[in-house]
Order: sequence, then C-alpha cells, then structure tokens
Amino acid sequence: MTAWRRATSDDVVALRDLERAASRQGLAHVFGELPYPDDDVLARWVLLLDDPSVVVEVVEDEDGLLALAAHDGENLRHLAVRPDHWSAGLGREGFHRAEAAGARRLWVLADNGRARRLYESLGWTPTGESQECPWQPFPTELEYAAP
Repeated sequence: MTAWRRATSDDVVALRDLERAASRQGLAHVFGELPYPDDDVLARWVLLLDDPSVVVEVVEDEDGLLALAAHDGENLRHLAVRPDHWSAGLGREGFHRAEAAGARRLWVLADNGRARRLYESLGWTPTGESQECPWQPFPTELEYAAP
C-alpha cells in the first residue's frame, strides 16, 4: 500500500499540474490542441481544498505528485495518476480510498476509455445519465454508480 496524505493549499499548483499532465496524455483525442484551462482548473482546486466536505488525497515521490483522489463522501470528484506511473495500481488505490469513504457515484468523459475500463473492472456501471463537460470542446460526461 502506498503512503497517501491529505493535500493542503501548498499543493494547489501541483494538483493542477498533475491533472494537466494526465489530461494531456490521456485525453489528447478529446481536447486536441485546445489550450489547457490552467487558471480555471487552479481556481477549482483552491475551492475544493477550501471545501470541508471534500477530501483531497495525494501520493508523491521526489519528482512531485504521483496521484490524486478527491472525494466528498458520496462522489469520486477527481482521480488522476501521473502518466509515467500509469498501470502501477495508484488509480485503483485512489479509487478504493474514495469508495471506502462512501463514494458511490462519479462522472467520467464518455471518451475516456482508460478510466471507464478501470471503473467497470471494479463493478461500477453507467447510470444512463449524461451531462456536458464544462471545458471546451464540451464533451459528454457519463455518470457511473457503485453496484
């Protein structure tokens, strides 16, 4: 088991940077050459870290954050792993941490096959609900729920 810790406001830039690295690598087919919404994502992390109902947990090494899992006791809000550590089990660990804390729902991009395969391998299924992602080009997000 990896040593996870609670993120603090000192981690806000690293959280944004990890999410950006994972998105650029894993979702290039969705977002293409669009500029990454750095300021908006940074502001979202500030709000999440200030929200007492949201737990943001991270794992790090000497090069920075390896993984993050953000959950609020009902929803898995964010899960990301640095691309050079994909398939090392960190995403699964973060997912299980959120699930153990009560997460039973999440939203995932319809075109995020890697994440969808993970969630489905853990028994979660689409609910049939969808919504528009807030970032350009506004792709579809699907809701998943625990069994």
